[in-house]
Parts: sequence; structure tokens; C-alpha cells
Amino acid sequence: MTKGKSLVLDVSGWLRLYDDGSVDRTWTGPPEVKFVAESVPPHDEFIDGVAVRDLVIDQNSGLRVRIYLPEVKCGGEVKKLPVVVHFHGGGFCISEADWFMYYHTYTNLAKSAEAICVSVYLRRAPEHRLPAQIEDGFSALKWLQSVALGNEIEPWIVEKADFNRVFLIGDSSGGNLVHSVAARAGETDLAPLKLAGGIPIHPGFVRAKRSKSEIENPQSPFLTLDMVDKFLNLALPVGSSKDHPITCPMGSAAPPLENLNLPPFLLCIAEKDLVIDTEMEYYEAMKAANKEVEILMSKEMGHSFYLNKIALKLDPETAAESDRLFAGIARFIKQH
Repeated sequence: MTKGKSLVLDVSGWLRLYDDGSVDRTWTGPPEVKFVAESVPPHDEFIDGVAVRDLVIDQNSGLRVRIYLPEVKCGGEVKKLPVVVHFHGGGFCISEADWFMYYHTYTNLAKSAEAICVSVYLRRAPEHRLPAQIEDGFSALKWLQSVALGNEIEPWIVEKADFNRVFLIGDSSGGNLVHSVAARAGETDLAPLKLAGGIPIHPGFVRAKRSKSEIENPQSPFLTLDMVDKFLNLALPVGSSKDHPITCPMGSAAPPLENLNLPPFLLCIAEKDLVIDTEMEYYEAMKAANKEVEILMSKEMGHSFYLNKIALKLDPETAAESDRLFAGIARFIKQH
């Protein structure tokens, strides 16, 4: 009981749902982990080579994005940079674009890939069930199109962006959004934007039936079976199972992959991820559908390991695998 409210659901220290419908996302796990979920304020000045700005892109809905601009010096010329649209993870239920773990990760990516990163403040379930997050991701693409057409003004984007090289990237459940938003974009005229690639990182592709890897691989603070089950129960449309097309795009309920107009994909997976079996099933289905997809495997690593600043600092192998992961992502962006 909390102030007359009864607890209905607790998810691995990340989220508590009460009987009045209110949600508490205060971290209640180990205090030494709390800093990864703390907000980092934006800064228009360059700090360690990156400037950061928060922006409302839809006055009606209040949809916001966080823009990471790398400091790129190339003489007197203005170098046009690719744009990477980022969808954060959190099982569609937790996380914010300004969390420290994303700030740390995407300032580094902006520098290493020499790319503008536009990270979307996605609505969260259970207050906003799917497909709300897909709509937010697609709205960010439409906003970029408006900027490219001159209908919206955002100086960092107008002056620096190469609208022919727009990429989607997402962590965990954000990886699901990469697929869903790319599929929707493939049915839409986004000119003068060109969607040049999709980068799902450890996407939450699952089935209603447990996979072998879900049963056998280790759980972590970033993904437990409790989180998989409860978050998706809160996020998917009411009455849906994990075989829903958003969580199982390779399943029979989903549109046939061969019918989708998708850009080249870089599927990033981790060898010890709980959901590696279904991620690999997605990869094989994409290949069978003649889609351009390559795998970037992180050996001996678990789900979203690269977001764990403590492990990156204390374990040289984790740090090295994180470096290899983002070097591979930067290579993919530079090649497309």
C-alpha cells in the first residue's frame, strides 16, 4: 500500500503499477546502478566534441527529440553529416532519451560515426500502448522531412544534415521499432529524405513460446524474463500475445517480409542475450526474403551490455566488445 493505493504489479525494480492506474518508475534496485537512469541536461556548447539540444517537434502532441551534434572540423567547408534517428529501449515501458546511459552511448556514436543523432522521447506504456511508439518514431521521420523541405527550421539539421543518408537505430524494444518504422517508411513518400539503413541493436523479437536461449542464457539488470513478460503484457495491444507482428515480425501474423520495402539492415546481437534465438530466427527470415541484412555479433556478451557503464569501466573485455560494436555500427553508416 502507498498512500491508499494498492500495488498491482512490480517489474524487476524498474516499474510499479498501482490499482488507480498510476505508474512509479523510480529505480528501486541496487543504488549503485541508479546513475544510469539519471537525466543529463542538454548543452548547446560542445562538451567533449558533442553539443546536445532538446526540441519539441510537434506542438500538438508535445513530442520531443534530443539532438546530438558532433564537432566536425573540415577546413572552411561545411561537411554534411548522416542523420541517425534513435529509439530508446525499455520494453516500451521505461527509459527516457536523456538518461545517462543513452547520453554516454550516443555522444560516443555521434563522434565515432560523425553523424547527427536524433533520439526520440517515446511515449511509454501502459499509459500509451503500442503502436503509440511506432507513431512517435514515424513522426520524427516526418519532422525531418519537413525540415528538409524547409517547412520546419532547426539550424543544426538544416546546416549539417545529409538528408540522403538517414538511418534508424534502436536498442532492445527500440530495435523492434527500427523494423516497424522502416516498414512503414517503405510505404511512404519521404522525399527528399532517403532511408539509408536500419540498425536494430539486441531487438526484442520474441514468441509466445519460450525459446531455448530464454531458458538457458543468464538474466541481467537490463533484461530478465520478468521484464520480457510483464513489460510486453503492459505494452502490446490489449488481448495480444508476444506473437504480435511488433514483437514477432518473422511470425505468421506479421506481413510477409518479402513484401516489405526495407533499407539495408545491420542486425546487432549478443551471444549470451536471452532472446538471441528469436533474433537469429528473424535474421534467417530476412535472408530468406532476400533482404539485405548483415549480423554484428558481440561474443560472450549479454543484452544491452554496452549501456552498462560500470561493466565498461571494470571489465576490459566488455569495454573492448562495446568498442567493436560501435566501430561496426560506424562502419555500416559510413558505407551506406
